[in-house]
Amino acid sequence: MKVVIFCGGKGTRMREETEYRPKPLVNVGGRPIIWNIMKQYAYYGFNEFILCVGYKGDMIKDYFMNLDWKNNDFTLHIKNGEKSVEYHTSETEDWKITIVDTGLETLTGGRLKRVKNYIQEDTFMLTYGDGVSDVNLEELLAFHRAKNKIITLTGIHPMTNFGVIECEQGIAKSFKEKPKLEGIINGGFMVLNKEIFNYIPEHDCMFEEEPLKGVANDGELAIFEHNGFWMAVDTFKDVEKINQLCEEGNCRWKVWE
Repeated sequence: MKVVIFCGGKGTRMREETEYRPKPLVNVGGRPIIWNIMKQYAYYGFNEFILCVGYKGDMIKDYFMNLDWKNNDFTLHIKNGEKSVEYHTSETEDWKITIVDTGLETLTGGRLKRVKNYIQEDTFMLTYGDGVSDVNLEELLAFHRAKNKIITLTGIHPMTNFGVIECEQGIAKSFKEKPKLEGIINGGFMVLNKEIFNYIPEHDCMFEEEPLKGVANDGELAIFEHNGFWMAVDTFKDVEKINQLCEEGNCRWKVWE
């Protein structure tokens, strides 16, 4: 089963980092976000990836082409103009990665459409290259198959950034520090059937607009509610926050450790 990952956005809300690299290569706990996401999928047995690159896509290509020496200690031997590498650690990945240049300005719906020919199976997974979670991907897939809908997305109850005060006649009755909101947002980590391509128009579009709304209007959108850890790494403040969690030993999304 293929795992499609959106990796092409400019990450304008994280300009401190993305001026120099694409958002998926921003480090989280010492490794790029995209590596963390792929490690989670591989942990559950999903190790065939299609990366939809765009902005600074060559840097993503370069990272994966040089993954072995980036992730291991080694000695480089140079003699008579020839080079050989002696690795001292053996951290390797069993991944099959297809990297597709889906355009610099292309929207998410257009990016998905451009990788259609690389997806042969009836069912595939889709996520964003800037969010981490401890969602159980086996349970997500089982839920998708049980509901038998075109799309299943992981539903998240977001937490407000502010404390909430409940009042009655001008008197505070309770105070909740950053509670979870009642509504559900799209947390990514989706499972889709290939019928989704019938919902993507010829013109470029956001996947979250016409295609997703069309599927929902037809009653073909299932929601897998996740109440565990989830975090979108969307701003520089988010980068600082998630790296602080790592320093505290609270990397809850690292299910492979």
